[in-house]
Amino acid sequence: MNANMERLYNGLVKENPTFIMMLGMCPTLAVTTSAMNGFGMGVSTMAVLILSNLMISLLRKLIPDQVHLPAYIVVVASLVTVVQLLIKAYIPFLDAALGIYIPLIVVNCIILGRAEAYACKNPPVLSIFDGLGMGLGFTLGLTVIGIIRELFGAGTVFGFQVMPAFYQPVGIFTSAPGAFLVLTLIVAFLNGASISNKANEKVEGCDGCCATCAQKCENPKEEVNREEATV
Repeated sequence: MNANMERLYNGLVKENPTFIMMLGMCPTLAVTTSAMNGFGMGVSTMAVLILSNLMISLLRKLIPDQVHLPAYIVVVASLVTVVQLLIKAYIPFLDAALGIYIPLIVVNCIILGRAEAYACKNPPVLSIFDGLGMGLGFTLGLTVIGIIRELFGAGTVFGFQVMPAFYQPVGIFTSAPGAFLVLTLIVAFLNGASISNKANEKVEGCDGCCATCAQKCENPKEEVNREEATV
């Protein structure tokens, strides 16, 4: 797997920001009352994430270490403003549904986390794929939660009736407790299915986040191949 595809895989599976790293919980729990809201929030965040990673990577050698965090916030805030205005102009129903959570993308820990942990240390192409992978993982997480909550809470998915006419919607799924319930059940299922986020089982304390790892451990496959060659 080349480096670009690895960044996509990490964001979608191994370092999924919603189900594995548990980042961005505020919008995850607040806006996923429907599949469309979750998808819209995920795509908005992904657009900002990709563009901010690109810009910060391009400017990484020009931004002094003493002011890197304020510089990141300025870049992210500018991009969020553009995205918000585009949504307000072309998708007004989504703007009304997401409300304050669109401008709050500025302080989303996923955005600033990837800027600090990856984009400021890596070239633009890798940073773009890192933002794309994390954005797709976040979008997937929000959309899945939104589908489940909308399905059981309203009997629909993306606004289309799915449940039979006699189905009585369960109101708790469209309320705040329903968000916690669905997220808990999904994470419990993933843990029960032994879906691990560890990148290297042989390394003690591995949390699966290779981008921020200071141990610089070797690729397990390369290590196995070297041992076989020695034998």
